[in-house]
This record gives sequence, structure tokens and C-alpha cells, in this order.
Amino acid sequence: MHIYINGEPQHTSCLNLLELIQQLSLEGKRFAVEKNEMIIPKSRLEQTAICDEDRIEIIHAVGGG
Repeated sequence: MHIYINGEPQHTSCLNLLELIQQLSLEGKRFAVEKNEMIIPKSRLEQTAICDEDRIEIIHAVGGG
């Protein structure tokens, strides 16, 4: 299916947001996910299905000093 990740068109076979996070190697890291302008809690990633043309924003937390 065709989706947008951070504004960039992508093709994915992932069925839910948890699968997408795993595919992007972000599991265990600090990030926030928004799907179609709604923030999705990490506890709901597996239950949140991905549909064709969804717009997903993933924000990575970066530490530094």
C-alpha cells in the first residue's frame, strides 16, 4: 500500500504501526507517532491499522549536550 512517512511517499506491506516501527528499526528508541494528524500512544501502535494513503509522522527524540 502507498503511505506517506514524514511527507515522503513510501510503499509498505505493514498492517499496523508497530510493524512499521519495527521495519524502521525504531523499537526501543524514543519517538512519537502521529497518524493523519492524531498522536498515537505507543501502547496503541499494534492496534492501529495502516491504510492506503495514510500520512504518518515519526518524531525521533535526540539527546545531546
